[in-house]
Amino acid sequence: MKAGIFAHWPNRITALRFVGSLVLFFVLTMWGEELQHDALFSALSFWLFIGIAATDYLDGYLARRGNLITSFGRIADPFVDKVLVIGAMVYLAVLPWSQRWFPAWIVVVVVAREFLVTGIRGYVESQGLAFPADWFGKIKMIVQCIAIGCVLGLPAFAWPEPLKRFLEVAAYVFVYGTLLTTVGSGTSYVLKTRRLLAKGAG
Repeated sequence: MKAGIFAHWPNRITALRFVGSLVLFFVLTMWGEELQHDALFSALSFWLFIGIAATDYLDGYLARRGNLITSFGRIADPFVDKVLVIGAMVYLAVLPWSQRWFPAWIVVVVVAREFLVTGIRGYVESQGLAFPADWFGKIKMIVQCIAIGCVLGLPAFAWPEPLKRFLEVAAYVFVYGTLLTTVGSGTSYVLKTRRLLAKGAG
Protein backbone atom coordinates (compact mmCIF):
# COMPACT_ATOMS: atom_id res chain seq x y z
CA MET A 1 0.00 0.00 0.00
CA LYS A 2 1.27 3.46 -0.80
CA ALA A 3 2.39 5.57 2.13
CA GLY A 4 2.14 9.29 2.66
CA ILE A 5 -0.56 11.85 3.32
CA PHE A 6 -1.88 11.62 -0.25
CA ALA A 7 -2.18 7.83 -0.29
CA HIS A 8 -5.97 8.05 0.07
CA TRP A 9 -8.68 10.00 -1.75
CA PRO A 10 -9.95 12.20 1.13
CA ASN A 11 -6.58 13.97 1.44
CA ARG A 12 -6.18 14.11 -2.33
CA ILE A 13 -9.58 15.79 -2.66
CA THR A 14 -8.67 18.28 0.07
CA ALA A 15 -5.45 19.14 -1.78
CA LEU A 16 -7.35 19.49 -5.07
CA ARG A 17 -9.85 21.78 -3.36
CA PHE A 18 -6.97 24.02 -2.27
CA VAL A 19 -5.54 24.13 -5.79
CA GLY A 20 -9.03 24.86 -7.13
CA SER A 21 -9.35 27.76 -4.69
CA LEU A 22 -6.10 29.22 -6.02
CA VAL A 23 -7.41 28.88 -9.59
CA LEU A 24 -10.61 30.68 -8.56
CA PHE A 25 -8.62 33.52 -7.00
CA PHE A 26 -6.48 33.78 -10.14
CA VAL A 27 -9.62 34.13 -12.28
CA LEU A 28 -11.04 36.76 -9.91
CA THR A 29 -7.73 38.63 -9.92
CA MET A 30 -7.40 38.69 -13.70
CA TRP A 31 -11.03 39.10 -14.76
CA GLY A 32 -12.98 39.90 -11.58
CA GLU A 33 -13.84 43.48 -12.49
CA GLU A 34 -15.26 42.34 -15.82
CA LEU A 35 -17.34 39.40 -14.61
CA GLN A 36 -20.66 41.18 -15.03
CA HIS A 37 -19.85 41.64 -18.73
CA ASP A 38 -17.95 38.40 -19.38
CA ALA A 39 -20.15 35.32 -19.49
CA LEU A 40 -17.25 32.86 -19.86
CA PHE A 41 -15.24 33.88 -16.80
CA SER A 42 -18.27 34.66 -14.67
CA ALA A 43 -19.62 31.14 -15.31
CA LEU A 44 -16.14 29.69 -14.70
CA SER A 45 -15.91 31.52 -11.34
CA PHE A 46 -19.37 30.34 -10.31
CA TRP A 47 -18.81 26.67 -11.18
CA LEU A 48 -15.34 26.64 -9.66
CA PHE A 49 -16.73 27.90 -6.37
CA ILE A 50 -19.70 25.52 -6.42
CA GLY A 51 -17.49 22.54 -7.24
CA ILE A 52 -14.93 23.31 -4.55
CA ALA A 53 -17.58 24.01 -1.91
CA ALA A 54 -19.59 20.88 -2.77
CA THR A 55 -16.59 18.57 -2.52
CA ASP A 56 -16.10 19.66 1.09
CA TYR A 57 -18.77 17.07 1.92
CA LEU A 58 -17.16 14.43 -0.29
CA ASP A 59 -13.74 14.30 1.35
CA GLY A 60 -15.27 14.15 4.83
CA TYR A 61 -17.70 11.43 3.78
CA LEU A 62 -14.96 9.28 2.24
CA ALA A 63 -12.72 9.75 5.26
CA ARG A 64 -15.46 8.64 7.67
CA ARG A 65 -16.67 5.77 5.49
CA GLY A 66 -13.20 4.33 4.97
CA ASN A 67 -11.92 5.15 8.47
CA LEU A 68 -9.26 7.31 6.80
CA ILE A 69 -9.38 10.30 9.15
CA THR A 70 -5.85 11.67 9.49
CA SER A 71 -4.12 14.53 11.31
CA PHE A 72 -3.50 16.15 7.93
CA GLY A 73 -7.19 15.98 7.07
CA ARG A 74 -8.31 17.37 10.42
CA ILE A 75 -6.06 20.40 9.91
CA ALA A 76 -6.18 20.84 6.13
CA ASP A 77 -9.92 20.42 5.55
CA PRO A 78 -11.09 23.35 7.73
CA PHE A 79 -8.08 25.37 6.53
CA VAL A 80 -9.13 24.96 2.89
CA ASP A 81 -12.73 25.83 3.83
CA LYS A 82 -11.55 29.10 5.36
CA VAL A 83 -9.24 29.92 2.44
CA LEU A 84 -12.07 29.37 -0.04
CA VAL A 85 -14.82 31.21 1.82
CA ILE A 86 -12.85 34.12 3.25
CA GLY A 87 -10.82 34.55 0.06
CA ALA A 88 -13.99 34.68 -2.08
CA MET A 89 -15.58 37.16 0.34
CA VAL A 90 -12.52 39.43 0.22
CA TYR A 91 -12.66 39.54 -3.57
CA LEU A 92 -16.41 40.20 -3.58
CA ALA A 93 -15.91 42.99 -1.03
CA VAL A 94 -13.44 44.84 -3.28
CA LEU A 95 -14.75 44.19 -6.79
CA PRO A 96 -16.86 47.20 -7.88
CA TRP A 97 -19.85 45.21 -9.15
CA SER A 98 -20.19 43.01 -6.03
CA GLN A 99 -19.37 45.46 -3.22
CA ARG A 100 -23.02 46.29 -2.63
CA TRP A 101 -23.73 42.69 -1.59
CA PHE A 102 -20.58 42.09 0.43
CA PRO A 103 -19.61 45.23 2.38
CA ALA A 104 -16.08 45.03 3.79
CA TRP A 105 -17.23 45.32 7.41
CA ILE A 106 -19.12 42.02 7.16
CA VAL A 107 -15.96 40.31 5.91
CA VAL A 108 -14.07 41.82 8.85
CA VAL A 109 -16.61 40.30 11.25
CA VAL A 110 -16.21 36.90 9.56
CA VAL A 111 -12.40 37.07 9.78
CA ALA A 112 -12.54 38.23 13.41
CA ARG A 113 -14.76 35.27 14.28
CA GLU A 114 -12.26 32.86 12.70
CA PHE A 115 -9.38 34.37 14.69
CA LEU A 116 -11.44 34.17 17.88
CA VAL A 117 -12.47 30.53 17.41
CA THR A 118 -8.96 29.47 16.35
CA GLY A 119 -7.51 31.09 19.46
CA ILE A 120 -10.15 29.54 21.71
CA ARG A 121 -9.68 26.08 20.18
CA GLY A 122 -5.92 26.26 20.61
CA TYR A 123 -6.24 27.24 24.27
CA VAL A 124 -8.91 24.65 25.11
CA GLU A 125 -6.99 21.84 23.42
CA SER A 126 -3.80 22.92 25.22
CA GLN A 127 -5.70 22.16 28.43
CA GLY A 128 -6.24 18.59 27.25
CA LEU A 129 -9.90 19.11 26.34
CA ALA A 130 -11.60 18.21 23.04
CA PHE A 131 -13.05 21.09 21.02
CA PRO A 132 -14.90 19.69 17.98
CA ALA A 133 -16.89 21.76 15.49
CA ASP A 134 -20.59 22.10 16.38
CA TRP A 135 -23.74 22.19 14.27
CA PHE A 136 -23.91 26.01 14.38
CA GLY A 137 -20.52 26.23 12.69
CA LYS A 138 -21.68 23.86 9.95
CA ILE A 139 -24.81 25.96 9.34
CA LYS A 140 -22.62 29.07 9.15
CA MET A 141 -20.49 27.45 6.44
CA ILE A 142 -23.56 26.45 4.41
CA VAL A 143 -25.08 29.95 4.62
CA GLN A 144 -21.76 31.55 3.65
CA CYS A 145 -21.42 29.29 0.61
CA ILE A 146 -24.98 30.02 -0.53
CA ALA A 147 -24.37 33.78 -0.16
CA ILE A 148 -21.17 33.64 -2.22
CA GLY A 149 -22.80 31.34 -4.78
CA CYS A 150 -25.75 33.74 -5.20
CA VAL A 151 -23.47 36.73 -5.83
CA LEU A 152 -21.15 34.86 -8.20
CA GLY A 153 -24.16 33.36 -9.96
CA LEU A 154 -25.81 36.69 -10.76
CA PRO A 155 -23.51 37.63 -13.68
CA ALA A 156 -22.87 34.00 -14.67
CA PHE A 157 -26.13 33.41 -16.53
CA ALA A 158 -28.69 35.35 -18.58
CA TRP A 159 -31.40 35.20 -15.92
CA PRO A 160 -34.97 36.31 -16.78
CA GLU A 161 -35.56 39.67 -15.14
CA PRO A 162 -37.99 38.43 -12.41
CA LEU A 163 -35.59 35.62 -11.44
CA LYS A 164 -32.64 38.01 -11.47
CA ARG A 165 -34.45 40.34 -9.04
CA PHE A 166 -35.27 37.35 -6.83
CA LEU A 167 -31.59 36.29 -6.78
CA GLU A 168 -30.49 39.83 -5.94
CA VAL A 169 -32.79 39.82 -2.92
CA ALA A 170 -31.68 36.28 -2.01
CA ALA A 171 -28.06 37.42 -2.15
CA TYR A 172 -28.76 40.18 0.40
CA VAL A 173 -30.69 37.76 2.62
CA PHE A 174 -27.91 35.18 2.68
CA VAL A 175 -25.13 37.75 3.10
CA TYR A 176 -26.83 39.13 6.19
CA GLY A 177 -27.66 35.56 7.18
CA THR A 178 -23.90 35.02 7.01
CA LEU A 179 -23.45 37.88 9.45
CA LEU A 180 -26.03 36.48 11.88
CA THR A 181 -24.73 32.90 11.75
CA THR A 182 -21.13 34.12 12.08
CA VAL A 183 -21.93 36.09 15.23
CA GLY A 184 -24.16 33.30 16.53
CA SER A 185 -21.53 30.64 15.89
CA GLY A 186 -18.82 32.70 17.58
CA THR A 187 -21.07 33.26 20.59
CA SER A 188 -21.85 29.53 20.70
CA TYR A 189 -18.15 28.66 20.80
CA VAL A 190 -17.48 31.21 23.56
CA LEU A 191 -20.28 29.73 25.69
CA LYS A 192 -19.11 26.18 24.98
CA THR A 193 -15.58 27.15 26.01
CA ARG A 194 -16.87 28.58 29.25
CA ARG A 195 -18.69 25.32 30.01
CA LEU A 196 -15.71 23.14 29.08
CA LEU A 197 -13.27 25.14 31.20
CA ALA A 198 -15.67 25.21 34.14
CA LYS A 199 -16.13 21.45 33.88
CA GLY A 200 -12.39 20.91 33.59
CA ALA A 201 -11.73 23.09 36.61
CA GLY A 202 -14.34 21.14 38.54
